[in-house]
Amino acid sequence: MIIYSRNRRLRTSASMRALVQETVLTTNDFVMPIFVMEGENKQEAIASMPGIFRRTLDLTVKECQELFSLGVKAVNLYMKVSEDLKDNRGTESWNKNGLMQNTIKAIKDAVPEMIIMPDVALDPYSIYGHDGIITNGKIDNDATNDALVKMSVSHAEAGADIVAPSDMMDGRVAAIRTGLEESGFTDVGILSYSAKYASSFYGPFRSALDSAPVDNQDIPKDKKTYQMDFHNSREAIDEVLKDVAEGADIIMIKPGMPYLDIVAKVRDIIDLPIAVYNVSGEYAMLKAAAQNGWLDNDKAIIESLTCIKRAGADMIFTYAAKEAAILLNN
Repeated sequence: MIIYSRNRRLRTSASMRALVQETVLTTNDFVMPIFVMEGENKQEAIASMPGIFRRTLDLTVKECQELFSLGVKAVNLYMKVSEDLKDNRGTESWNKNGLMQNTIKAIKDAVPEMIIMPDVALDPYSIYGHDGIITNGKIDNDATNDALVKMSVSHAEAGADIVAPSDMMDGRVAAIRTGLEESGFTDVGILSYSAKYASSFYGPFRSALDSAPVDNQDIPKDKKTYQMDFHNSREAIDEVLKDVAEGADIIMIKPGMPYLDIVAKVRDIIDLPIAVYNVSGEYAMLKAAAQNGWLDNDKAIIESLTCIKRAGADMIFTYAAKEAAILLNN
């Protein structure tokens, strides 16, 4: 029998496979999440995320310079906020001389071409560890939106290129867009966490920022009243389309690998850039398996990030950005 069609003909060598490769991963695809803390010339290892640190502002600037030299051109900023600066309304989040605002300015001064995407959410600044203001024991959606607008405008004033609301309040993209426009920041983009699920994969991140909801019977015990139910997929489409209509420039799907079906569905219906967050739990699982000798660390990193891009991502937020960049450059 003659077999006329043999798929293996295009797999016969590394050169042949490269010639027909459909998905190409580059350093331009990465956004590196960075944790910043108060102080000077200090860094603290995050036990649940090997290779990831909280750094003071001065060391954060050096890290950004190194990232840019490796080809990673965008960072996503998170602050470890002192307990004495936290309150219910997150007022420290729009302090013009706050740690976030000073960090944005310092990075822009040192690496002007670095794209800075500060996180917009109240949980690191909240005494309750929630992304929203608590009123009468519930998340106050509209009051939270007012705070998020102030936060976003303060980030823009400091030099942010894109603000990244991760809070999942209804209507916040339209509110932030209006606030930015009225303040003259017409060129500052919005990367909206449109389909952010209430996921168990966020644990290491919350320990890094001490931003988990506090144990208090008078407030919601988790974030399920505003983050999405992981059982749902059609709801994600609705969330995405609403954020697009409200003026989002980029939409985010979070987490990453367990939600590639959502990424693929969204890719089929919108033309805007899609960001995918390869979250802390995904990173921690890979690292744990590699440390036990169950996975090849380098190969698993590149494969996992490539599959996220293959599903439809235009950019990937990943704690492995620096490591992956070094691998790709080599």
